[in-house]
Amino acid sequence: MAKRKIRVLVVDDSAVIRQIICDNISKTDDMIVAGVAADGMQALEQLEKAMPDVITLDVQMPKMDGVATLSAILERRAVPVVMCSSLTRLGATITLEALEQGAIDYVAKPDYGPATKAALSDELMRKIRIAAGTDVRRILEIRRQRKLRRVETPAAPPPPKQVSEEGAGDYTDKCVAIGISTGGPPALSLLFEHLRPPLPPIVVVQHMPPSFTKPLAWRLDSLSALSIKEAEPGDQLRPNHVYIAPGGHHLVLAPSGRSGRCVIDDGPPVSSHKPSVDVMMTSAVKVFGNRVLGVIMTGMGRDGADGCKAIRRAGGYVLGQDEATSDVYGMNKVAYVEGGVDRQFPLADGPKTITAQLQKLWRASAALV
Repeated sequence: MAKRKIRVLVVDDSAVIRQIICDNISKTDDMIVAGVAADGMQALEQLEKAMPDVITLDVQMPKMDGVATLSAILERRAVPVVMCSSLTRLGATITLEALEQGAIDYVAKPDYGPATKAALSDELMRKIRIAAGTDVRRILEIRRQRKLRRVETPAAPPPPKQVSEEGAGDYTDKCVAIGISTGGPPALSLLFEHLRPPLPPIVVVQHMPPSFTKPLAWRLDSLSALSIKEAEPGDQLRPNHVYIAPGGHHLVLAPSGRSGRCVIDDGPPVSSHKPSVDVMMTSAVKVFGNRVLGVIMTGMGRDGADGCKAIRRAGGYVLGQDEATSDVYGMNKVAYVEGGVDRQFPLADGPKTITAQLQKLWRASAALV
């Protein structure tokens, strides 16, 4: 019996982009174009007739933008949606909002040309396949529970953004290394909304293209009592500060005094990613040794599994987000199965779990002095 093909509804206000996506779908053996729409209103009209398994949805459209269209779609049907976003600050900002609202993933589409065709061929087809196997109802329930938790137990308002390192001196020579991918922006929002100083320097690799990590850093910084920025060459790692790897580049840590500094590397992809969690975590071990707390979270693939094992071999500790609260139990699952995780945690408990483990790490380090 022939395997049922994935039915895809293509929504984009550009006739050129619609045609490129449709052509790529038609070239695959496991997909079929179920319908096309030029705006959000047409998408809603097509929804019941096309009965799609996956929707590709443009971020910036007339009449209804991508977020409004996404919300209307998910009110009617729990269908996986992959956002198609331009590489602009506005496009990135809207895409981040869509991910918070329940989009499964996104593809960044450069301006017209070979790069656009490449982004909308192999990458988009791969993400459509993955999205087709996603339990959207489970992900929407995770989002709903996060919103309820915020209403029922809201985080204390962060203090005015004058981040001080006072009281964090004992954390100068320690580091928190976080690796995350698909489902990451909403999870990071919850994490940094509730984390409070004093904390060691925190470095984050979120799999994202250029132009997306800076808006992500701005968004997280607006929620957090910590200072959060996209990492730049030469940034000195400081307590109560968070450094996010810039999209399209590796974040490498180098020694600098009692702490470290950021090196931005343009080398080839590692573990199929750039930035790579493995690159960042491995370099963190070289600088901080057993004073690294690794955190591996939701995401597809295996990036970070080797880095987590390197942290544990050096005497550090690794926390892994659990399956129940992960949009995609992939990277964190591989790290756990391969022995790179000491303890798993539900996302809602992440801030207190990280804080408690850091206190143990500090006491253990102090005992060795």
